[in-house]
Amino acid sequence: MRHVIALDVGGTGMKAALAGADGSLLYEARRPTGRERGPDAVVEAILGFAAELRDLGKERFGRAAEAAGVAVPGIVDEAAGTAVYAANLGWRDVPMRSLLSERLGGIPVALGHDVRTGGLAEGRIGAGKDAARFLFVPLGTGIAGAIGIDGRIEGGAHGSAGEIGHIVVRPGGRECGCGQRGCLETLASAAAVGRDWAAACGDPGATAADAAKAVESGDERALAVWQSAVAALADGLVTGLTLLDPQTLIIGGGLAEAGDTLFVPLREAVRRRVTFQRLPSIVPAALGDAAGCLGAGLLAWDLLSTEVRA
Repeated sequence: MRHVIALDVGGTGMKAALAGADGSLLYEARRPTGRERGPDAVVEAILGFAAELRDLGKERFGRAAEAAGVAVPGIVDEAAGTAVYAANLGWRDVPMRSLLSERLGGIPVALGHDVRTGGLAEGRIGAGKDAARFLFVPLGTGIAGAIGIDGRIEGGAHGSAGEIGHIVVRPGGRECGCGQRGCLETLASAAAVGRDWAAACGDPGATAADAAKAVESGDERALAVWQSAVAALADGLVTGLTLLDPQTLIIGGGLAEAGDTLFVPLREAVRRRVTFQRLPSIVPAALGDAAGCLGAGLLAWDLLSTEVRA
């Protein structure tokens, strides 16, 4: 059976799969990145994991993987195949595409940004499959975005398109890791909501999920935290839709797991803010944490299709 290797690398863990030609995941596995051992150890963990998948594919399907796709965090030069910078992995200018291709016997390798790769999957086979234009925004430790246009994801001239989390929505507000103050992700990410709820309720271990449960139970302190985050998120999303005019806004990540607790007030907050803009559909992501692997598989198949056409 024809298949490719798909890898989705996060800050602390990796998800990997063998993906079939129809995009389905034929085999899935997880592994820690081992980042506590340093950036070189993370690279070796990725290469070793991919080699294990290659061997498993040969054993199960009687043939080697034809290509590989890998999604990584941080700043990614997809054309050069280089992980330019990833603070949580300690990477600078890691030639991931060439390293992985060499370890896998020279097969073609596609490298993608983790959020854009997840957005590719959501756009083709998930919540955006019927939208020619969409914006995918996962709300996790931070906030990023993927701009979908006719079945592809726009990377931008320098690999930074879609970074909606660094739109300043509260000038002079909280300091962000990017150096600005008042960025969207300092106010409306799952991490930000968890931090604010922990401060409000006095439990340092409280999370965004705990905040959502408290909102559902009618806790006024939680409601204040939640409303503040939703207002900031709506401001950021309206900036995005004003620039991009998408048909669909796809919201994913940990905060989206709150369901209607998030989506009902968020849709209303966005509706109140639009004037001349066309209001897009605002929907939850459909693929969950499988989106990265599914997208990495799609990158690999796309690469093979490109090579065939060439």
